[in-house]
Amino acid sequence: MDLQEFFRNNPKVALAFSGGVDSAYLLYAAKKHGAEVRAYYVKSAFQPQFELEDAKRLAKELGADMKILEADVFGDALVTANPADRCYHCKKRIFSEIGKAAATDGFSVLMDGTNASDDAGDRPGMRALRELSVRSPLRECGLTKDEIRRLSKEAGLFTWNKPAYACLATRIPTGEPITAEKLQKTEQAEDYLFSLGLTDFRVRMFGGAARLQFTEGQLSKVLEKRTEIIKELRKYYDAVLLDLEVRE
Repeated sequence: MDLQEFFRNNPKVALAFSGGVDSAYLLYAAKKHGAEVRAYYVKSAFQPQFELEDAKRLAKELGADMKILEADVFGDALVTANPADRCYHCKKRIFSEIGKAAATDGFSVLMDGTNASDDAGDRPGMRALRELSVRSPLRECGLTKDEIRRLSKEAGLFTWNKPAYACLATRIPTGEPITAEKLQKTEQAEDYLFSLGLTDFRVRMFGGAARLQFTEGQLSKVLEKRTEIIKELRKYYDAVLLDLEVRE
């Protein structure tokens, strides 16, 4: 099966839209193949502002219908307690909200951007998608991350080379409670690093310190900006550490 066949069989679909590479291409493909599609972006404390701006920009460029939903992630104790399966509880809550909104709007099929490179296994988030019968056309059609980037570039989508981005909650160690303050300082620290032209990194909490992870190609620039980075991040953390087990 290819995407054209998927949308021929499912001509009216709702999309859980993050503004990332995969869901952006899926929105493009749905429009390209003539499906009636509505993108649902869930705004929460776990998502940085730039993700929402990217989602709005992409939807506007494609002339796509987009609806923004609000989610109170702090209203779920199972999420804020940050257990090992936090992603399951969070995804189930968010996708349930999207499903309700989509059903109210007349959409019975909900899809997301999971691709064929994603490890299905028994990952908590994947389990939530299965339980809620969320379709993953990119995965079903065998499209890998590299293929999606290539196709996105050919389609002229600005998201084609956007780094993968996990939600802010992933920066807090499992078992450590998630608070608005911790998420806010993580976002401020990462926004600062973005402003230096750095990409594809993580600022993880390590006790009261910031543990910085970068891809190998960025380390020289990080060391060049070392003094400025330490000065800025010490506003939010007790110490600034560089993790030499670099991001792949």
